[in-house]
Amino acid sequence: MNKAYLMSAATLALLAMFSCGKQQGGGNSDAPQVYTTTIVSTGSAELTTVCPATIRGREDIEIRPRIDGFIENIYIDEGSAVKQGQVLFKINSPQAEQAVTTARAAVTSAEAQLATAELNVSRMTPLAEKGIISAVQLEAYRHAYNAAMAACEQAKAQLTNAEATLSWTSVTSPVDGHVGAVPYRRGSLVNSQNVLTTVANTKTVFAYFSLNEKELAEFLGRLEGNTQAEKLKHAPEITLTLADGTVYPCRGRIETITGVVNVSTGSASLRAEFPNEEGMLRSGTSGKVSIPAAYGNVILIPQRATFAQQEKLLVYVVEDGTALQRILSVTPTPDGQTYLVHSGLSAGERIVTGGVATLSNGAKISFEQ
Repeated sequence: MNKAYLMSAATLALLAMFSCGKQQGGGNSDAPQVYTTTIVSTGSAELTTVCPATIRGREDIEIRPRIDGFIENIYIDEGSAVKQGQVLFKINSPQAEQAVTTARAAVTSAEAQLATAELNVSRMTPLAEKGIISAVQLEAYRHAYNAAMAACEQAKAQLTNAEATLSWTSVTSPVDGHVGAVPYRRGSLVNSQNVLTTVANTKTVFAYFSLNEKELAEFLGRLEGNTQAEKLKHAPEITLTLADGTVYPCRGRIETITGVVNVSTGSASLRAEFPNEEGMLRSGTSGKVSIPAAYGNVILIPQRATFAQQEKLLVYVVEDGTALQRILSVTPTPDGQTYLVHSGLSAGERIVTGGVATLSNGAKISFEQ
């Protein structure tokens, strides 16, 4: 009994010593963990709005025949450069040729009738002066002469129209540019409804893109000026990124904004102009335009200080040694490392920037001053 009692007493003593040692060290284990924090301050940033864009030539013209007929000759190839007035196609139109022949014959006939009427007036005038014929008869000859003259002028006008129509058999380029696809070949029957090809003047190209109502209001709100035209004069230059990811070396400027918002999409169309002297851009291609926007006196925080929860972005704000969750409204910056904060934080507040994943709302923390 005494031996068993002594063993129990020794065990209790050891347990008591272990308990005391744990309590003595417990002050360190229960102390708030140290986290990296920072004071929120304001600064400047540049954000970029990226929009898909479609590239068009400054003059992108469909070439159609003005008369019906068969394609007799094709003088260009797809992709070739052409000059204004250069003949692209030759249309065989027998009707146009026959119309010219008929009009010329009508002119010859009208000129003969005019000559006869003029001869009659010249011959009858002396007779009327001598009283051999009456003045009424002479007046009738003069009227016949005037009618023949009018008929002759009408015949000449018809000949001019016929010759103009015949000239349409030569289809020419209205502008300098590059030829698009040529879907028809020699012998094809065509009319004014058929597009023979497209000629695009791409020395300067237009990039068409859209902004929704909110983006458009924010874009115009950042620009100086009272009217839209004045604001566009102060708009920053924009960058074009091609489909392969390369950045076009020349910057462009926004020229126009449509006056009507598309009801179905809720967006307005904008047009930017880019120089294209080297012909690097082609009409019909696609890309992306980047519109820069400079912001001053804004709050920037590192992205590592935030975390997502239920489709919301949050940050831990330190208040009296306690980490409290705060919902933010932000926009990523182009560097991919920071957020521009629109709402949720104020300058001078302290946020946790390291070890966010180990924190919970309301946890007591410590930080270096």
